[in-house]
Amino acid sequence: MSILSRAAELEQQGRAFALVTVIRAHGSVPRHDGSKMIVLSDGKTDGTIGGGDMEGRVIREALEALTSGESRVLSYAFRDVAQGDVGVCGGEVDVFVEPVKARAKVVIVGGGHVGRAVAHLAHWLGFRVVVSDDRQEFATPESSPEADEHIHCLLPELVERTAIDADTYVLLTTRGMPVDVAGLPALLKTEAAYIGVIGSRRRWEVCAEKLRAAGVSDEDIGRVTSPIGLELNAESPEEIAVSIMAELVMLQRAGTGHRMHRDAGEG
Repeated sequence: MSILSRAAELEQQGRAFALVTVIRAHGSVPRHDGSKMIVLSDGKTDGTIGGGDMEGRVIREALEALTSGESRVLSYAFRDVAQGDVGVCGGEVDVFVEPVKARAKVVIVGGGHVGRAVAHLAHWLGFRVVVSDDRQEFATPESSPEADEHIHCLLPELVERTAIDADTYVLLTTRGMPVDVAGLPALLKTEAAYIGVIGSRRRWEVCAEKLRAAGVSDEDIGRVTSPIGLELNAESPEEIAVSIMAELVMLQRAGTGHRMHRDAGEG
């Protein structure tokens, strides 16, 4: 598999990596223009830009770039190791390091009408989409064809079946409160960026009381957003999906949710 094919595969999987490319090579150097290497977030690599001390330094820089999210150009000389150079071949190399962030993930629990509509829109918006349901027929490619992953399991087991981290948005579009009450304690132990529960304010109030009775702290309960979405007076599953995903994009981009229109003459 070529390096670019591997990069495309990692991007499709939603994994973070840095793409390293030799952009200028002069004189005697290990690899020349266009040589590429992938550095994963755990330090593992695919491909090589020449090995040795230079490659080790580039890997460290790539890991820093993954943390900062900023690309960088690195320059190395192969002249005098005693002066801090990376070799003695006599050449020079410039390397471009491009961090590729992991795609944010939307985990949709409940593959019914609203869940399917959310999966469709989340996929269109570029999220990695996971659909989970304890009913087999609602967690299949036939039911949600645009999801990247389908998980058939009880909600308390979901945290063991897919990674839920700080780039994950969890949406409970389930068929009833008992499913939410049973599954939320496990979800609240994760680092999810967002945990939202569909339904009315009254439904959530009752759900929260049941969680407290089960020993869940007010601090953890406070992490839950319910109802979810922006107020659009949405009715159809598709409209509700727009409301929900608009809120997630707003949170991602630090938006306000306010209308941008201004009447003529307003400041």
